[in-house]
Amino acid sequence: MNRNTVLGLILIFGIFIGWSLLMRPSKEEQEKMQRRQDSIVRADSINAARMAAEKRIRDSLAIAEKILQQQQQPVVPEEAPVEPEKAVADDAKHGKDRREMFGIFAEAMDKDEKHIVLGNKRLELTLTTEGGKIYKVRLKDYQTYDSLPLILFDSDTSAFGLQFFAQNRTIFTDALHFEPYFNGSPFEGNALQAEDGKPVTLSMRLKPSVNDSRAGPERYIEYIYTVEPDAYMISMDIKIVGMQDVISTSGSILDLKWRTNLRKQEKSVDRFNGSTIYYKFEDGDTDYLSERSDDKESLTDKIKWASFKQHFFSSTIIAGEHFVNPVMETYTHPEPLSERYLKTMDLTLGIPYQGEPERQVDMQFYFGPNKYSTMRKYQLDLEKQIPLGWSFFLLQWINRFAVIPVFNWLGSFGWNYGIIILVLTIMLKVVLFPVAYKMYKSTAKMRVLKPEVDEISKKFPKKEDAMKKQKATMDLYKKAGVNPMAGCVPMLLQLPILIALFRFFPSSIELRQQPFLWATDLSSYDSILKLPFDIPFYGDHVSLFTLLMTVSTIIYTRVNNQMMGASSSQMPGMKTMMYIMPVMFLGIFNNYASALSYYYLLANLITFGQMFIIRKTINEKKIYLKIQEKKKKPKTKSGFQKRLEEAAKKKGYDPRRR
Repeated sequence: MNRNTVLGLILIFGIFIGWSLLMRPSKEEQEKMQRRQDSIVRADSINAARMAAEKRIRDSLAIAEKILQQQQQPVVPEEAPVEPEKAVADDAKHGKDRREMFGIFAEAMDKDEKHIVLGNKRLELTLTTEGGKIYKVRLKDYQTYDSLPLILFDSDTSAFGLQFFAQNRTIFTDALHFEPYFNGSPFEGNALQAEDGKPVTLSMRLKPSVNDSRAGPERYIEYIYTVEPDAYMISMDIKIVGMQDVISTSGSILDLKWRTNLRKQEKSVDRFNGSTIYYKFEDGDTDYLSERSDDKESLTDKIKWASFKQHFFSSTIIAGEHFVNPVMETYTHPEPLSERYLKTMDLTLGIPYQGEPERQVDMQFYFGPNKYSTMRKYQLDLEKQIPLGWSFFLLQWINRFAVIPVFNWLGSFGWNYGIIILVLTIMLKVVLFPVAYKMYKSTAKMRVLKPEVDEISKKFPKKEDAMKKQKATMDLYKKAGVNPMAGCVPMLLQLPILIALFRFFPSSIELRQQPFLWATDLSSYDSILKLPFDIPFYGDHVSLFTLLMTVSTIIYTRVNNQMMGASSSQMPGMKTMMYIMPVMFLGIFNNYASALSYYYLLANLITFGQMFIIRKTINEKKIYLKIQEKKKKPKTKSGFQKRLEEAAKKKGYDPRRR
């Protein structure tokens, strides 16, 4: 083996080592891969535990069904009394079945349900001793679209509680009876009110059976509700005391389950702002399930909060630290459960539990409006549920730092919101006037050059000469100092504002149930005629604001095409498309917020006024003379072009000899 062979082997060996070092994942990537593997293993173990839990639940439900059937047995007539021995035997059997199902918590099934109202200036919570949960939430400052009390949910359509293993059974606290406590003593009243700047706190305790050896006064599960005098945010702390010998810690996690059927609060459903579950990861990112279809998500990440979000209202559960292994699902029943039924939300959140003698889990609930200023003050990113264009920084900046502050400032004067939208539109048009002026001036230059462009078209009538015609046209524009794209740039500058307002108006709760002219609710569609049938893609009513907006858009399109005659003649397909778009908007906006159609109508009318004023101030004859003078001037070269030509000459290439 000579020296070259040895050097070659060393080189190859070095290349392999270098390649392996180069392609080796970084420490961060290795940690990420390890977390992924751990998540997969954890997910598999969780799935296995859940399958076992589902089996136990099925067994428990079978026993419960058996008990229910026994309870629903017809009463034996007095003429055929039940023998004492048989009655005792039936009671014993019933008690045995109940103990088999709920074990140490069996006695918590035999108590009467009681409702207690906790209230403040903003909301009214109805708690129930059955499950110790929130039975109903009513927002005092709002009503439904048909003037009924606005109730976010009620217990007839919801379930809430802890699910865990105890004595080889699956226990779900939703059906167990809690005992109310106020200031450490049993509470016999029916209502408590937070007022005079003082919060009110009520506890719900679930205790094991007193005849069990592991029961006692210091063994209980407690829900502690605290309501502030003037807030949509309430505190709920879960306290687990002395249950280390009762609750199994094999999974190290207790499941907090919350399921509810959302109630319909609005006249129409916003297809771009539908009901779904929003959630925030512990690292700060916010995400959500599909708004338009059924969806389900199982995560191994930790989350800070999860929210049952509707168009204008949300029911949000917030962790003091975090929740683990969340499972979220939204779905719609094939047949509506009631005329108020909107959508079903199902949520399972993991709470770490290691069998401590005393464990307290701090949580909060937000029951309130999707109002930017209200949600923003909690500094939890709750406002990310309001669709302001969060996926594109420019849209959210326009809404957050321009539209919302000005809109709120105008709202402080107490004007009708139809007038506020009018003033806001005028202000936007004034700000954008220089852009509109530049765009119109560009179209004027294109218009005075139209005869020369037509001559070029006559010179190259054949399709195979299309490239020659295009080159000749561009040379004409270049000599005249006209940029055919100059009219598009201002339009592109206005586009983010149009899209931002498209997101803002339908999601602004300030417009909810605000009347203007014939519209009874600017956040929903206005209707001047109810149709006896439903037209596909249009609906079963006629929205006058949408109709006027469509007509004004068609007129604007026609006027604009006449002004841009030179370009429109070259793009007949585009010209047709510009007329089709307003007709499509007629179908889309007919069921959308009337405030948006009203805004676009105002924008079109103000644009007509601007065009009239600008046209009176621009002399197209002077523009034509300036263009002709510019065409006579020698063509100047940019410094960059001069440097390129000088470099080419040094290499012996003369660009003039092409």
